[in-house]
Amino acid sequence: MSHTPFAPLSISPERIGRIIDVLSLISVGEFSAERTTIDIREQDELAALEETLNIFVRELASTRREHEEALTRLAASHRELEEKLATIDRQRDAIRDLSTPIIELWDDILTLPIVGVVDTQRAMEMTERLLHRVVQGKARCVIIDLTGVEVVDTMTANHFIKMVGSARLLGAYCVVTGISPVIAQTLVQIGVDLREVKTLGSLKEGLRDCFLHLNGRGAGAHR
Repeated sequence: MSHTPFAPLSISPERIGRIIDVLSLISVGEFSAERTTIDIREQDELAALEETLNIFVRELASTRREHEEALTRLAASHRELEEKLATIDRQRDAIRDLSTPIIELWDDILTLPIVGVVDTQRAMEMTERLLHRVVQGKARCVIIDLTGVEVVDTMTANHFIKMVGSARLLGAYCVVTGISPVIAQTLVQIGVDLREVKTLGSLKEGLRDCFLHLNGRGAGAHR
């Protein structure tokens, strides 16, 4: 039984070169459906390979396009998140400024009106901001007004004492004002010693006392 030999496939060097070019572009990621598509002009055994490469290139291009779009969306989401975080930080700073306003009542006189509950974190922030303003403005007097504070415990009272002591170390004359009868009674009951802290009834009295101090007629022993 005789066998008919297959006729050898005649392939032009240009077609082989084009296939090699396409494979090279794919290997380095430099491909696109427009640039890398093989123009199939002959329908032979090699045409199946050429069409397979064309399909492969189209799928690769589509996948890369989807990947780039996903990266673009991710980058946009990342920028949006950063903007939101920046907004939150600005709002937090604004809230902190509003909750701890340090007001220059007069030349060389600062006042810190405290409102609400004072915990350890808030006390540290208030002290830090107050000391910064004392140094920055070279303030000579500080009035810490407690008119807006309704509840005082031992920890809160100790925060105020430390605040006054820190300001004194920077050379500022300190007065605590606005202690209500209820808070005064509470401080006595819990045994808080305020003998080293000058206290006055109102912010007005504190301001008058600071004027006397600046004019050299204040009680220097209370610095």
